[in-house]
Amino acid sequence: MKRATLEKMPDEVAAMFDQVSSKYDLTNFVLTFGLIDVWRVATREAIAPRPGMSILDIAAGTGASSATYAKMGADVVASDFSEGMMEAGRKRRPHLNFVQADAMDLPFEDNTFDVTTISYGLRNVQDPDKALREMYRVTKPGGKIVVTEFSRPTFTPFRRLYRFYLGEVLPLMSFLVSSDAVAYDYLVESILSWPAQEEFATRIQQAGWRQVEYRNLSNGIVALHRATKPLA
Repeated sequence: MKRATLEKMPDEVAAMFDQVSSKYDLTNFVLTFGLIDVWRVATREAIAPRPGMSILDIAAGTGASSATYAKMGADVVASDFSEGMMEAGRKRRPHLNFVQADAMDLPFEDNTFDVTTISYGLRNVQDPDKALREMYRVTKPGGKIVVTEFSRPTFTPFRRLYRFYLGEVLPLMSFLVSSDAVAYDYLVESILSWPAQEEFATRIQQAGWRQVEYRNLSNGIVALHRATKPLA
């Protein structure tokens, strides 16, 4: 079984997600005890899709989130660099526009989208800062970025419990429900190595974005970051 390392070589990460694509949505639901749907609602509210809005959903996977934006009338491009994930998405959601894309080298013109978003995917990119700059490039002036990503629980006793879950419980659960439990070892490593909320907010600002803010979800298990591309 192929699994990625924290070097995050794009071909390895893509191959790993190819392997887990068949049960990816189910596994996410089980491993988060259904909270993935709660976090999706928060992300959707931050994006506020509406008819005529152009949205680029990076690391869209099978398009579960993209489909809700499209249902609200937005013009959505669901992009991912895993062909396996997109193949599964096309079967389940044939109405969506899937485009294979590397977050570090997006195949779109400058100033194309009203909103550029990525959920639980930026930590899998080899150079997240380059991806943030690419997202900035393809977003229209005055448009916004929305990044939802696993983060650091803010309450210390809960943080210890969460680390126990990641280290001991999640591997067992992924073995029971996933098509490739080994890949979820990488999931734990990537979550624990990801920067905390304030540090990541600073990196968004350094990529050129302004009005950077974040909101903790589920006591900081996940953080939802938002920012705006300046008009000039």
